Amino acid sequence: MSTIDDLSINTLRFLAADAVEQANSGHPGLPMGAAAMAYVLWQNHLRHDPSDPKWLDRDRFVLSAGHGSMLLYGLLHLTGYDLPIDQLRNFRQFGSLTPGHPEAHITAGVEATTGPLGQGFGNAVGMAIAERFLAARFNRPGHTLIDHYTYAICSDGDLMEGVASEAASLAGHLGLGKLIALYDDNEISIDGSTDLAFTEDVEARFEAYGWHVEHVEDGNDLDAVDAAIREAQAEADVPSLIAVRTHIGFGSPKQDTADAHGSPLGEAALIASKERLGWPLAPRFLIPVEVARHMGAAKTRGAGLSHTWREKLEAYRAEEPELAAELERLMRHELPGGWDSALPVFEASAKPMATRAASGKAINALAGALPTLIGGSADLAPSNNTTITGAPAHSRDEHGGRNFHFGVREHAMGATLNGMALHGGIIPYGGTFLIFSDYMRPSMRLAALTGLHVIYVLTHDSIGLGEDGPTHQPVEHLMSLRAIPHLTVIRPADANETVEAWRIAIGRGGATATGGKGPVVLALSRQNLPILDTNAAPMRDGVARGAYVLREAGSGATGAAAASPEPAGDAHAAPGLVFLATGSEVELCLRAGARLEAEHGLRVRVVSMPCWELFAEQPQDYRRAVLPPDVPKVAVEAGVTLGWERWVGADGLILGLDRFGASAPGKEALERLGFNEDNVVEFGLRAVRDVAPEPTLG
Repeated sequence: MSTIDDLSINTLRFLAADAVEQANSGHPGLPMGAAAMAYVLWQNHLRHDPSDPKWLDRDRFVLSAGHGSMLLYGLLHLTGYDLPIDQLRNFRQFGSLTPGHPEAHITAGVEATTGPLGQGFGNAVGMAIAERFLAARFNRPGHTLIDHYTYAICSDGDLMEGVASEAASLAGHLGLGKLIALYDDNEISIDGSTDLAFTEDVEARFEAYGWHVEHVEDGNDLDAVDAAIREAQAEADVPSLIAVRTHIGFGSPKQDTADAHGSPLGEAALIASKERLGWPLAPRFLIPVEVARHMGAAKTRGAGLSHTWREKLEAYRAEEPELAAELERLMRHELPGGWDSALPVFEASAKPMATRAASGKAINALAGALPTLIGGSADLAPSNNTTITGAPAHSRDEHGGRNFHFGVREHAMGATLNGMALHGGIIPYGGTFLIFSDYMRPSMRLAALTGLHVIYVLTHDSIGLGEDGPTHQPVEHLMSLRAIPHLTVIRPADANETVEAWRIAIGRGGATATGGKGPVVLALSRQNLPILDTNAAPMRDGVARGAYVLREAGSGATGAAAASPEPAGDAHAAPGLVFLATGSEVELCLRAGARLEAEHGLRVRVVSMPCWELFAEQPQDYRRAVLPPDVPKVAVEAGVTLGWERWVGADGLILGLDRFGASAPGKEALERLGFNEDNVVEFGLRAVRDVAPEPTLG
């Protein structure tokens, strides 16, 4: 190890240890143990431009072991990213650019929001998929614009998590040759030695997944780490795992113990560590001048790399002007003009259609205008209707395939979709049954936290799916997903609302967590639903606003008031009752409302409320016009009742399902569990009479 290498690595170690000590919180062990291999990767191999962190053809680096975040922050600071030393001093403090675990939407140079173990590993798989897809679409003979690696550092904990196993299996199957994972094999977890719970042969497991596997016995052997990375780069047909034996808390009295994992070293141990490694005791956050110069040269190298790439783009533009314009538009997060012009409009006279089927038609209408709209399903494509007709499947031989077979790997699908979105240049979507969103909820939460443009096609959205029974019938899932901040959940009532939901889902791209945009859930029916009798333009505006008046009181019509907060009934008189519903229950409310008017003389407004989040964004006057105060309200949704109080008020009634479903044909399940016309009529009567309904559901 040269003097400058030694100085640089110890600078990384003690920036991390000093920051954790000052914050009195954090994980010093991983940065101290993995600093050497991270230094080799960043100094010798990683192609990046600190002055342009979003340069498209940069290599991606994911710190899947996000608890070691100070290692990444030290690398970013030393190589010239916009992360001043004061931010390192404010590690884990409110409002800093150095949160406890990396957050991609906060810190320049952080490629993925990681921390929950295994997520970053799955993100890296998605990034490698995106690189390969974009290379297949845009590269031409003599013009290679997309050509970069995805690197990750993962830990024992990452590889214990099921999401990493799922993602590794998928990556091996797809032959992602430009994915290289460095495994920080330090044999320590929070509880103690990994022998307590993790004694498998990790290298053999990854070989069985179809990965190229290497072993580096000493993580401080820079030449060995460098050689392993070069060998992995030469292995173009399969992903690579480099198992690097390291020592957690290297150089400290707590080395190779759990005490070095997740808490400050303590003043005495920190002093002893510096003495052992020949580091000055003061000042803290020391960066030797020669280290700043040596590692800071990455900024000049990076500027040269990105400049050369832009020169290649200019030459490419001369020969491939249309593709160049498309690529630059993707880099700007812009949609092409007229991208939604082919979306269908369904006539009310058409046959009933499941919203999952309408979603499939929308996907195929969009696919022609959006060639980087790609996605698939977790082994449910025929049920989710996620296939792009005529497009090939993505495989180890077909890199430009737009249809993805994720296999029965919902969690890996979620993490991989996040990686695709983080990479940029594509709009990813993934399908499964709504009930199985539980399996990928952590990934969905991180997508919302980061503000990623990911679309979830979640079908079989209620007990209406029928005979599969309560194990497959979601009842709590809509509310559970609505509880995630910045996740937009849309449950359309018919085919046309589904088309509008897709228009919204595509249009909410380029999102940031602070911008109120991000991932979108489409909750779709298995069963056929009538096409609502409504004017398409008001419906478009109404769905975009989250809720709208579908049937005005006394009008006997639908859609009349959708485009305006002004009610459209007789003399604009206020309704006597408001039904509000989502999905398949909207049509049920329309029928019940018509009966209440015909048989009981009530003035009943029916509000379709496909999206709570969009409705909550509207001005108060619009919300009050759609849901006027002091008017009895009944919410109807085939799911748990929790949460609907927000919209119906303390005196409103909620017809829901605070129990699990039952195995029966879908129509019968809905009927027997209270979602029938008679019961909705009864709830309406009781609401206007201010009488609590008798319990009708078990």
